[in-house]
Parts: sequence; C-alpha cells; structure tokens
Amino acid sequence: MIKIGVQTGNIVNDIYPEEGFAMIKRAGFSCADFSLNDYLTNTSIYQSQLNSFFDKSIQELREFFTPHKMGAEAAGIQINQVHMPYPTYVPGADQEVNDYLWQQVAPKSMEVCSFLQCKYMVIHGFKLMRFIGSEEAEWKETERFIDLLASDAKRMGITLCIENLYDGRGSHLVEGPCCDARRVVARIDRINEKYGAEILGFCFDTGHANLVGIDFEHFITTLGNRLKVLHIHDNDGIGDLHQIPFTFARRRENTSSTDWEGFIRGLRNIHFDGVLSFETAPVLSAFPEVMKQDVIRFIADIGKYFAEEVDAVY
Repeated sequence: MIKIGVQTGNIVNDIYPEEGFAMIKRAGFSCADFSLNDYLTNTSIYQSQLNSFFDKSIQELREFFTPHKMGAEAAGIQINQVHMPYPTYVPGADQEVNDYLWQQVAPKSMEVCSFLQCKYMVIHGFKLMRFIGSEEAEWKETERFIDLLASDAKRMGITLCIENLYDGRGSHLVEGPCCDARRVVARIDRINEKYGAEILGFCFDTGHANLVGIDFEHFITTLGNRLKVLHIHDNDGIGDLHQIPFTFARRRENTSSTDWEGFIRGLRNIHFDGVLSFETAPVLSAFPEVMKQDVIRFIADIGKYFAEEVDAVY
C-alpha cells in the first residue's frame, strides 16, 4: 500500500522532537514532511526580516537537527520530503536579502535535507510575471535558481520539486508559477537531460490547484512519473486554508469543493507509488491541544482511504 505522511509543523518541536514523531507514528503515519520553512517563515522573508538561524555553520545545523533525526528514527518515521524556506527571491527587496536567501538559506537547506537522509526538497518558483512581463521570463529566473543548486542536488542525490502556486491580482487569485502541466513536463525533462540526473521533479499541491481551477486528473496524468511528492489539503476555493480534505462543500447538497475523485483517478492513472503527504499543519492550531492526537489520527484515516482508492482495481 502507498505510504502516508504529514507535516511536522505544529506537531514536532525542537525541545522534545521525539515526542512529536511518536505522535505521528501513533496516528498511523509512516512518513513526515519536515517543515524547514518554520525556521524562517514566509511572512518574515516578505518583510525582509531575516533571523540568524541559517547563520549557523553546516556542522551546527547538523548538531541542531540530530535530535530530530534520532527522534524520527526511533519512532520509525521516514522523513520523505523537506520544504525549503520560501520565497527565495523577494521582488523589490535589498540585494543583500536575496543574496542571503540564495547563498545561505538555500544551500544550507540542501545540507539539512541530506543530513536527514531525505530525497526530495520542495521549492517555490518565483512570482515575478507582473514585474518582468511574461511567464517565460519569470521561469528563466526560477531556472537560474535551480541551476545554482543543481550540482549539490546531483551530489547529494536530492530531487528539487517545484510546486503549482497561485498569485494575487487585486482581490482575485490567479494561476501562479507551474500551473501549466505541459510546460512543466518539458522543463523538467530538459533540465534533467541537461544534468544527466533527476535534478527536478514536481510537487502537486491540491489546495493551490483548487484555488485556480486546475483539472486534477488531467494535470497529474500529464505529469506522469515526474510527480514525486504531494501537498494534500483542502480549502473553500477562495483562500489557501490548508484544511482537512472533505471539509468544504460548494452547495447544501455537500458536493466537495475539491475534486478528490479526480485526484484519486490521476494518481491511479500514473500508478503513483510515493507518499500521500498532508500539508495540514494550520489545522492543528484550531483544535484544543488535548485533541491533537485525535485530529492527526483522523487525517491519517483519510490518507488510508486515499491509499486504498488509488491502489484499487476496478
């Protein structure tokens, strides 16, 4: 059966990380998405408020995350994906901010990913189209960032995974980077051929896809084996809420706002054998602390349902 995973955010802490990983295991998960982006948040980056966490040397970072690595191993949890802090480029920010993101945060994030023995690193493409005029020009800047990390990725055996994003135009949400599956496929194939290794893969984000009306089945089927990791979460089609699947309905008849059937069909079409990973950390802050284990277990049960449906033969 396909494995299931969940974000470490709001579950694993730095004081007693082994307790959080044990909680993940008790809930029924076997994998975890390590929230490295919690150590330098997007809200801080957008405001050019960089903390000193990534000033640590590589050795200091390894020492800092050793208890997390040991806690995961003790619980029998595989860290199957890591999320790099994002954004890694801030339009209009001082050059020293963007230099720090490229020269310190990104390469050291790769080192942490390798130390945790994780194969997949999720990154965000750059939201620059409104500033530089075209999607092609926007992608060139993202590819320049990928080129910066490519040699490290090849040496470490890490696949960088870009994800489908949304963007804002006035009061509307519109397609952001990596929302055209055919372009994504061509770019992934070209970069991997260029480096002679699986440098680039894809992370399909269900919540982002729902916000901009992506056809789940078609997009996933087009990706094929380039789809390496998932961000599974739900929303109302209006805000990026990162909630539990099947939470929202579009009408009183309780038709789900998200096309979970198309999601399952797409994964089944490509014989997906990776990890069904839930990006639902914000959910946990909405429940009383005493309910956390029950909520995580409920998310795991949904993961088991998805896994059974993807593996089913009709």
